[in-house]
Amino acid sequence: MQRLSELGAVVRMERSIGGVRAGSQGFVYGIAGLGQAVLALDASAAGRHRRTWETSPAHQNHVLAITELAVSLVVATRAGRLELLDFQPEPACWRTFSGSAVESVTLKPDAFVRLVIGDLERSAFVEIDLSSESRTVIARKARVYAAYWQTGLEAQRHGVFPEVLWLVPDERREARMREVLSRLPTAAQALFAVARRSDAVSYLGTLPDAATEAGR
Repeated sequence: MQRLSELGAVVRMERSIGGVRAGSQGFVYGIAGLGQAVLALDASAAGRHRRTWETSPAHQNHVLAITELAVSLVVATRAGRLELLDFQPEPACWRTFSGSAVESVTLKPDAFVRLVIGDLERSAFVEIDLSSESRTVIARKARVYAAYWQTGLEAQRHGVFPEVLWLVPDERREARMREVLSRLPTAAQALFAVARRSDAVSYLGTLPDAATEAGR
């Protein structure tokens, strides 16, 4: 790796891997522009300027959490627990609509899930919470969901407004999330659900109460 780094084929990121292996510290490497050209990883963008950038640990953890959910749903499908029809990570699942002042607003779920349980179909916008967002940020995002619901666009296009599922890491965060959502208008509260990340597949694989669906 040292030789490839000297040649400019790879770049060493600022962040290192914890611990020592074989008497030396471990590092994280990325493929540089020269390395991409040699490997022809981006043939469609031949001749373009190639950049290598480093994402933050928080962003990486968030992406991994979304990926873990997708993989878990595929595993559950293969086990016959449910049937995954569609999984859209961000930004494919984002929705754009006109706000109250006719400004363009973009709703940014972390993922959109559509699946079948028995003979019934279920869909959900998913928010992966890593305990990094403040109550103010959570409340603001919940209000954007409520505003989008009120436009009726999603129901017109797909026949139903998906449940908004916040997946949290632990009991303490779950209580805080429920507290924030409980301060929303009563009609809007019915849009949201909270579950722990460890229970995500079990929750999504169980049909919600019919009364909750009717109020959505």
